[in-house]
Amino acid sequence: MNEDEKLSGLNRRGALECMLWAGTGVLWTIAGGVPASKLIGSALAAPEAADKGFSFIQISDSHIGFSKPANPDALGTLKESIDKIAAMPAKPAFLIHTGDITHLSKPKEFDDAAQVIGGLKIDGHYVPGEHDYIDEDRGKAYLERYGKDTKGAGWYSFDQAGVHFVGLVNVVDLKAGGLGNLGPEQLAWLKADLESRSASQPIVVFSHIPLWLVYPEWGWGTEDGAQALALLARFGSVTVLNGHIHQLMQKIEGKVTFHTALSTAFPQPAPGTAPSPGPKLVPAGELRSLLGVSTVVYRQGTEKLAVTDHPLSEAV
Repeated sequence: MNEDEKLSGLNRRGALECMLWAGTGVLWTIAGGVPASKLIGSALAAPEAADKGFSFIQISDSHIGFSKPANPDALGTLKESIDKIAAMPAKPAFLIHTGDITHLSKPKEFDDAAQVIGGLKIDGHYVPGEHDYIDEDRGKAYLERYGKDTKGAGWYSFDQAGVHFVGLVNVVDLKAGGLGNLGPEQLAWLKADLESRSASQPIVVFSHIPLWLVYPEWGWGTEDGAQALALLARFGSVTVLNGHIHQLMQKIEGKVTFHTALSTAFPQPAPGTAPSPGPKLVPAGELRSLLGVSTVVYRQGTEKLAVTDHPLSEAV
């Protein structure tokens, strides 16, 4: 059995044992790769980090420019998400956007998103989604805004208070069925980027498409993602964040915890419940329970990360 087949088998088993599909919020912590989760409301992440660590926000799949019945006002729900973040009791250190900032890669869509997100007045870190790379110039509009100091199609890394962050791009040259692709150049860069890191350093990897094979039939996975995960295997605490599938999903495999964020624009169906992925039309009163943001907390000295999902229908 090759590595891809092994990973696929783990994915199928994980579908029964380690996944959570829901529109409600979940808080989970990671200590030495061992996660614990509880429903939001029993604890809040952000205030606990004020003195000894830091928190950051993940948002995803804003699809600015989308105006179909699933959500006629994607810019409006992005603004609601940003307002929710601004109202948090502890200011996050920065924001990560895991792609599909826009729906059609148009300059105005990027500009509208930047104006709303800029209202937070905190640093932002971005990776593109496939919708940010569909212009005729293959990502020119995205890279003009977010490509400074990045490599290749926009990959990069940075450090924050002892945590190493890696932003990967897996939406260029998509494979059969829409599967993501990292490519040999980016994988070689990732190997070099991680070589000097201690195995005890917490690592946070973020990309648009999931690195593992969530549901290959819908292109929900990365064809060569197993190669990236192999490079991360020696680390004791790895958190992998992504968007793309517009719903909450959590999975634990060894010392790696995967977390998929809600969209700020529209939900998509759970795998196998519809003929194909795409915007899911729900009653207007339910929409905000299926959209939201995530907060992530790191406390120095404990190597813990805590992720809390906040649907727009709930207070932070």
